[in-house]
Amino acid sequence: MIDRAGLAEFLRHRRGSLRPEDVGLPRGQRRRTSGLRREEVATLCHISADYYSRLERERGPHPSEQMIASLAQGLHLSLAERDHLFRLAGHNPPVRGSTSAHISPGLLRIFDRLADTPAEIVTELGETLRQTALGVALTGDNTRFTGPARAIGYRWFTDPACRALYHPDDHPLHARVFAAGLRRVVTLRGPGSWAAHLQQLLLAGSAEFRAVWDEHEVDVGYNHTKRFVHPSLGDLDLACQSLLDPDQSHALLVYTAVPGTESHEKLQLLSAVGAPC
Repeated sequence: MIDRAGLAEFLRHRRGSLRPEDVGLPRGQRRRTSGLRREEVATLCHISADYYSRLERERGPHPSEQMIASLAQGLHLSLAERDHLFRLAGHNPPVRGSTSAHISPGLLRIFDRLADTPAEIVTELGETLRQTALGVALTGDNTRFTGPARAIGYRWFTDPACRALYHPDDHPLHARVFAAGLRRVVTLRGPGSWAAHLQQLLLAGSAEFRAVWDEHEVDVGYNHTKRFVHPSLGDLDLACQSLLDPDQSHALLVYTAVPGTESHEKLQLLSAVGAPC
């Protein structure tokens, strides 16, 4: 059963404890409240301000599990706080582990400060959970995919458009990296995992994947540089640094260029060009 009073109290307390800068929002000069406004929380959670206000007033329909997940992420809750919110709303908390899409508050705080940098948060299978605006301008909106196509390794072997963003000379290396990465996750998560399901789909649908998979490589990686081919800006040589959140198996990927190089100059133009189709 939903605990409306407890849910409302928890939401009000959490909203009041967050500052705009904690969630990547500007404070502004005329702010009187110390915490977030209801409208700001609604925007962060991708729900209407009216709906959120009714939750804080112990009204409205029973929120769905998807709605509670959005609230937990928008309010930057920890896993324990997320589970508590689910129980207050009368739902069982999601199973913790490698398939969780809930990003830790610490990783989100870092991500929110990267507005001027191409960056994304991905799962261990390369499923994009969040992108900065410049990240979208660099590679397109990778959060739009559903099902197996959420994983970039799956798209690499099944969608030719995925390869157009990367230098042709590097395509064989990308294939090896994605296959080796999937092999590591399959071994880690087991035969009944989502990773194993992706493996079976690719073995059945891609001759190239079968050939690379048969090499049994597990230690293939990049030299911290990726060569992109942007449809408007052309070639960009970008360093890719990653920060791992071991509790959720998520990684924050940040793309930068060496100052003074042509790629660095092109990065400054990303905000003025459209995202790749």
